Amino acid sequence: MSPQSETSARQLLQQVWGHGDFRGLQAPIIAAIMDGQDVLAVLPTGGGKSVCYQIPAMLRPGLGLVISPLIALMADQVESLRQLGVEAARLDSSLPASERDAVWRSAEQGRLRLLYVSPEGLAQGHVRERLQRLRLGLIAIDEAHCVSQWGHDFRPDYRTLGRLGEVFPGVPRIALTATADQRTRDDILASLGIPDAAVFVDSFARPNLRLSAERKESGTRAAGERRAIELVRARRGQSGIVYCGSRDGSDQLAEALRAAGAPALSYHAGLEAAERDKRLTRFLAEDGAVMVATIAFGMGVDKPDVRFVIHADPPSSVEAYWQEVGRAGRDGEPAEGITLYGASDASWALRRIRSRDMPDEVKQVQVRKVHQLYGFLDGSNCRALSVRRYFGETAADPCGTCDVCREAGARVDVTEAAQKALAAVQRLGGRFGRGRVIDHLTGRTKDVQSWETALTTFGVGRDIAPRSWREIIDHLMFEGLLEEDTNDGRPLLALGDPEAVRAVYRKQRRIDLRRAPEAFDPTTASGDPRRGGRAKVASREAAAALDSLPPETREAFDRLRAWRRDIAAAQRVPPYVIFQDRTLIEIAVIRPRTADDLARVSGVGEAKLRRYGTGVLQTLAG
Repeated sequence: MSPQSETSARQLLQQVWGHGDFRGLQAPIIAAIMDGQDVLAVLPTGGGKSVCYQIPAMLRPGLGLVISPLIALMADQVESLRQLGVEAARLDSSLPASERDAVWRSAEQGRLRLLYVSPEGLAQGHVRERLQRLRLGLIAIDEAHCVSQWGHDFRPDYRTLGRLGEVFPGVPRIALTATADQRTRDDILASLGIPDAAVFVDSFARPNLRLSAERKESGTRAAGERRAIELVRARRGQSGIVYCGSRDGSDQLAEALRAAGAPALSYHAGLEAAERDKRLTRFLAEDGAVMVATIAFGMGVDKPDVRFVIHADPPSSVEAYWQEVGRAGRDGEPAEGITLYGASDASWALRRIRSRDMPDEVKQVQVRKVHQLYGFLDGSNCRALSVRRYFGETAADPCGTCDVCREAGARVDVTEAAQKALAAVQRLGGRFGRGRVIDHLTGRTKDVQSWETALTTFGVGRDIAPRSWREIIDHLMFEGLLEEDTNDGRPLLALGDPEAVRAVYRKQRRIDLRRAPEAFDPTTASGDPRRGGRAKVASREAAAALDSLPPETREAFDRLRAWRRDIAAAQRVPPYVIFQDRTLIEIAVIRPRTADDLARVSGVGEAKLRRYGTGVLQTLAG
């Protein structure tokens, strides 16, 4: 990028977005596109991916074409750009013919800087033909992990984007995603036909996110639902997202949360499009709203002040996990990601993969991803460190804030107990479920027969309490060392990956737990030690910058937020597209008296200064 282009890019950043400097890898990515290179950019959620193509689209001759997977996401991006004074539009099936015609006229007359389309829309012949008559400055492919069959959200329509180089020769392409491991990155480059693209992979660190995971108390949906309600109620007044694995589950949990006093909505593909849009608009507009959603909600969310993401049901992979929890704290302020999980969730995920019609090679990769996810959730390593290493970021340190780091207990080696459990399942021939296997290990099988007592594994684990054996067996399932066959509702345990099992037998693979197994208690009927009720996990309310503000500053912030809410309601847009919370906090702290003072606040560009400057200053003046 020439010095002149770099100066122009920085001037745009200041004038339009009101930011003094680029973040992370934004500057070199923009430089590569300005030089006409193809680019693959892997930046964390909230890392400013959109600026990487929006600024070059405004500086390069021609129209910036953006391919995005969801109407809600396109609409949000377009509205945000218009608020900044940038001419942008979208083409999608929800627009009436007259509006689509108006968009095409604006594009043909050169008034548009950015045009958003879906991959399905781009696949239509007449859309491609009209675009070929236009001069394109660049093509941006957002959520590019959707192109890869190894990724967590594969969409076949994205595969057709590999022909863009033939349809629009010489136009630089930039593929962007928040989550892609090395195999997925290689597949994106090959599938899009950009093998020589400049690849930028930023750090996956999100220091403002505090991560934790909890095993569900039991395998019942009701237990997970109760815990999710407790977690949401402990965060009353904060905006959050709760992910569920099914549409019915989303509706039921949202209803239960409303009964508990939380302003909860459900969102999933089973709702009519108009109703989904209505609920999304309400969630984006309301402070403290909670959305209970399936993963269909994922890529359509761009609300910066989401303070927590709770997985009532676990995600499908580490990639999906990181993208979904990453929707919390996009404004950089403290936020939480909490995941509830259990062995039945892992079994269901594996059954679902094996029942799908896909090549065996793809199935094997997806099965491995499930085991990696549950090994991560149930593991004893720093969560943030584990995620960063999963994506290939080796130079990473423990975060110090996740639940594993906060507990700071030494990992407990249970390899010998694991060997006993595996051997018991093997000796029993995969004919029994976990309860029967635990009875065998503890020597408590009812009406035991001689063939069983003759096995070397009978009673070999009588020193460990049954509930600790359940934890060990669950962990072995998460690691892929044991598997559960549904057997018409009476699950049977069997050995998992043969190579991994052999490695445990040979002590080449160590099995760790986060807490030591409890000793068998012969004075209780169950064999489990007595304890005065399970200690409830203390609620972990997210720390907020507002807590440290002086009362007069907090009062000014509240007035500004009320002003923003009224302006947003009048325009029928989400409040954060007017100003984000962090900008309002800075304004409340600085108390600018003039437009020049206000212009120096990060997040106040020229267009917003002209549009809202007087209102902000009047609101501050009281």
